[in-house]
Amino acid sequence: MKKIVSLCAAVFFLAQAGFAQSTGKPPKVLLLIAEQAITQPPHGWWAGEADLSITEQELANVLITNGFIVLAPQDLEETIKLRPAFRKVSIAEQDSVALGRLAKADYIILGKAVGSKGGKVPESTMCSFFANTTAKIVRVKDKKVIAYLDASGSSVHLEELTGAREALKKAAQELSTKILQVLSKGGS
Repeated sequence: MKKIVSLCAAVFFLAQAGFAQSTGKPPKVLLLIAEQAITQPPHGWWAGEADLSITEQELANVLITNGFIVLAPQDLEETIKLRPAFRKVSIAEQDSVALGRLAKADYIILGKAVGSKGGKVPESTMCSFFANTTAKIVRVKDKKVIAYLDASGSSVHLEELTGAREALKKAAQELSTKILQVLSKGGS
């Protein structure tokens, strides 16, 4: 399985390298993914969180590896301070486009990730965990939604937070493959 994922990443990297060369610069992507894991309240880094969520972290790693510029929270601090509408967990599409323009992003990935606990594994002390992610990709220059995507992941673990984290990471890995497929086509 790891070989398949590595092969897919290499193919997408080569495709992105060609896309970046054809435009003269790598595309900038703004990630706005709200995440809620099990018993935690929803959060997003643009709402004042100090760190990236598991989902954002996984997506950012894949995008950076494939030649994209991912805008980090510190890149947007001043912009967010100026517009209170940007400090919400559930940011509206219109506000996300405005934020993307101010940040000079080419694309915005706007979405949600939810991790939940399933039942106990029969005859075991382990529990099952599930994660669902949804995202839409918006091309900033024309405000057009170019894709609606979803992905899911699951895990079995003894410990609740680790199980939820593993499920969220698997869902993010699946989502990142779908995002790269859309963006490798130049967002058309």
